[in-house]
This record gives sequence, structure tokens and C-alpha cells, in this order.
Amino acid sequence: MARPRTTSDTDILAATGRAIGAHGPGGLTLAHVGAEAGVSPATLSQRFGSKRGLLLAFAAHEAAHAAAPYRRALAAHASPLAALRAVAEEYAAAMSTPEEMANHLGMLQLDLSDPEFRAHAAAHAHAVDAALRDLLAAAVTAAELPPRTDVARLSRAIKITIDGSLLRWALTGDGDPAAQLHDDLDHLLRRTA
Repeated sequence: MARPRTTSDTDILAATGRAIGAHGPGGLTLAHVGAEAGVSPATLSQRFGSKRGLLLAFAAHEAAHAAAPYRRALAAHASPLAALRAVAEEYAAAMSTPEEMANHLGMLQLDLSDPEFRAHAAAHAHAVDAALRDLLAAAVTAAELPPRTDVARLSRAIKITIDGSLLRWALTGDGDPAAQLHDDLDHLLRRTA
């Protein structure tokens, strides 16, 4: 009879994300993830086959759950634009240092150079785009944005603003990333209104 798993795959994949932030995908080892998750590297090998298998499972999990922050925020806030700001704050909080952001950007290199990773990255991008469009459509319905708002175009501009604002913070080290991101989003949204 097989022993029950004490650490779920979901917990291991969350630990993988934290370990990527600390080491980058290139420097990541199964031992790093095991230490973060409280399991042995052998357990990780048994469940995911290899470091590549673990990273692919992480990428697939992230793609499958990409819209979750938007849904949680929309459920928690009466204002869709307040929900958008909450998601932006969650993104900013996930990057505590420029080095951590650089380590996460190492996944982008995999996404762009490896077709298996690229498929998950594309699914992630499409899920975020759809979630942002839904959130902005709710903002139009709530009269927080003008009825003439091009929701598809604005959602793209918002995603570019979020990514660009956090990258600029990582490059310059200036100020608080959440405050800068809020300022950049507010500027963009004021121009839309």
C-alpha cells in the first residue's frame, strides 16, 4: 500500500516558484525545491521525473491559475478598478528585490527558447488577457470607465504597464514597486477616462 502524500503537488509547485525567485531556473536544483517544500529531492524526482519535468509542471500550473488573482480580487472588491489595483499590488509584492525579479525573468528565457515552455507561457498570457478584459468590462458596466472604452486595447496597455513598471523598478531600484505601479496605472487610467 502506497504511503499517503503529506505535501501536495500544489504545495510543491508553490515552493518551486519561491525557489525560482531565490535561484533562477538555471541555478535551481531539486534540493533547493525540496528544502523549500519540505520533501526530499528523490520525492521530486519520483513525482516529476526531473528538474525539467518539475519546471514544466510549474509552468503548466501557473498557466492554469493565471486568472485566479483577478477573480479573487474582483470577488473581494466592490469596485473593479480597486480589484485591478489589488492585483497590481499582489504582483508587486511578489518581487521583493531586483535579483528576485531577475531570477523569475530567467523563466522568460525558457519560455521564449523552448516550445514546450512557450506553449504554457502563451496559455498564461491568453488567460491574463481574458481576465483583464473581464475586469475592465465590469469597470465599464460599473461606470468606472467610459462606455466607449476599448476594453481589449486597454487591457493590453495595462498588462504592458504592469510588466514595464516592475521591470523599470528592478532596473533602477527607485522607490517602492507597489507605489510606482499604482502611480503608473493611475496615470494610464486617467488618460482613459
